[in-house]
Formats: sequence, C-alpha cells, structure tokens
Amino acid sequence: MGRPTKLKDLIGFLKDKASIIKASLLSKHNTSSIHVAVLRATTHDRAAPPPEYRITAVLSLGHGTRATACACIEGLMDRLHNTRNASVALKCLFTIHNIVRRGSFILKDQLSFCPSSGGHNFLNLSVFRDGSDVDSLELSLWVRWYAGVVEQNLIVSRALGYYLSSTSGPSKNHKREDNISMLLNLDLLAQTNALVGMVEEICRVPDSLHLQRNDLVYEVVRLVGEDYRLVQYEIFLRVKDLQDRMGSLNLGEAADFLWGLKRLENCKERTAELFANRKRNDALWELISEAKEGLVTMKESREKRLLTIGMRDEPSELNSFQGRNRWVVTVMPVQR
Repeated sequence: MGRPTKLKDLIGFLKDKASIIKASLLSKHNTSSIHVAVLRATTHDRAAPPPEYRITAVLSLGHGTRATACACIEGLMDRLHNTRNASVALKCLFTIHNIVRRGSFILKDQLSFCPSSGGHNFLNLSVFRDGSDVDSLELSLWVRWYAGVVEQNLIVSRALGYYLSSTSGPSKNHKREDNISMLLNLDLLAQTNALVGMVEEICRVPDSLHLQRNDLVYEVVRLVGEDYRLVQYEIFLRVKDLQDRMGSLNLGEAADFLWGLKRLENCKERTAELFANRKRNDALWELISEAKEGLVTMKESREKRLLTIGMRDEPSELNSFQGRNRWVVTVMPVQR
C-alpha cells in the first residue's frame, strides 16, 4: 500500500504545480495572485495542515477592496466544490474556518452571501466521498463532519448577530451580558437552541484513528475545540439568564428550555472524550443540572395548579351553564 500512496502524493504534487502555473499564466493580472494564494493554502498533501503563512496570505486578501475579497471567496468555494480529493476539501474547510474566526469583516461578509440564500448545508458536502484509497475514504468522514460544524458555526453567528470569535475581552463580555438580558424569551431560546445545535454537530465527530496520525485532522479538531470553548461560554450566559427569568416563562417556553438542557446533557460524555485535555467547565454542567431540576419542579407545580383550578372551576361553569339554560326556557306571561 505504500507505493500507491507515494504515487498518489506525487500526482497530487504535480497537480498543485500545474494549477499554480495555470492560474499565474491564464488568470487576469488582478486575480492571478488571489487564485495562487488559495491554491497554495489548499494543496493535495494529505498529512500536513496549511502552514500559517499560507493562511495569513489568504486572510490578507480581506484587507483590500471588496472585489478582491469577493474573488478570494469565489476561488475558495470553487476549489472546494470542484475537488474530489479529501485532503484538498479538508484544507478548504480549514481555510474557511480561519476566515470565520480571524478574517476581516469584508471577507466574512462575502462568505455569508455564498450562496445568497444561506441556510443549512450550503457547503453541500453531506455526500462527499473520495474513494481513491482506504485513507481517503476515512478522511472523507472528516470532510463531511467538518463541513457540518463550519455550517453550524455560521448558523449560530446569524442567530446571535455576531461571530463567535468576537466574544473575547472583558468589555465585550459585559456588553454581551447586557444585550442578552434585554432579549425576549423567544429570542433567547432561539439563540440557545442554535448553540446547542452546534454542540450536537461537534459530537458527531467520526470515530477514526486519523486523529492520532494525521496532523491536518489534529489541527481541525484543535480549531473546533476553540469554538467549543466559546460556545460553552455563550451557553452559560443564556442558561443563567433564562434560569433567572424562569418565573416569566410560559409552559411552552419552559418545555423548550428543558428540552435544550436535556440535549446538552446528552452531549456531555462525548465532548469530554473529544476534548479530554481541555478544562471540563464543571460550572456549566452544574448550572445545566440545577436549571433542569428547577424547570421540572416549576412545570410540575404549574400543572398541579392548573389541574386544581380546573377542578374548582368546573362546578361553577356547570352552574353558570345551567343558569343560562333556565333563563332561556322561562315562559313569560302574555299581556292581554
């Protein structure tokens, strides 16, 4: 199996060289450097992640004109959708993820309109499959999973109104808490559900040995781990706020909140396995458990109260109904 792998790597290397030469010679002068930057960040090398300076070169394209940023995103998405190579696809996603996390506003803005409709699965990689060899088949699992995580990251950003990577800094954190406290219950629950959806997407990580032997996959998981840390913080703020306003939740909102907490608890074990070396954030899980118990107690109390009110009101409603009937059948005397 070693010889076919080396042959495939050589073919990939030659393809990269040919693509760079073609982009340099045939592209317009103002776009050739953009295409070359994208190609160099998304090579066929299956084991190594894109070097930092290659990612930086792509990110720097967001500091020029809007046309430059648009050409960068178009080139990256074309590369992603036209390749059948798992390594190239994974590196395209890795580059897109870095744009979401570290790119300029203009780059992120162009990405959010690709396609203009947005929505779930816009990266369109749910059926991606590189069947050229066993390793590529296994790496295809990571492509499909990573695409789902990046998509959910953008869905969360639309729900929150800002990107997850913009949550750092004490002053920003205080502003974030103030904004959350002003949200309506329904809006706050919608944001919480989007964040829970991202945790669930992360938990769909493949059971694969690639994590131990592939530096590219390792870097992907590391970056997703940083997102998970930010998601934990955002969830903590919202669960805490919803817990404080629990008395104002109606039964439907309380049921929605409780369902979200249960979904989160179902992810606890899987995230602990995936991010074994990271802080477990016990405070979050304790808050979730405490809020869930409070919701269950509140729900049972309200249901008992409604049942009691219903039993108490039933005779009076029956008497009222009977009284109305008696009034209808009363015979009035005829005046002569």
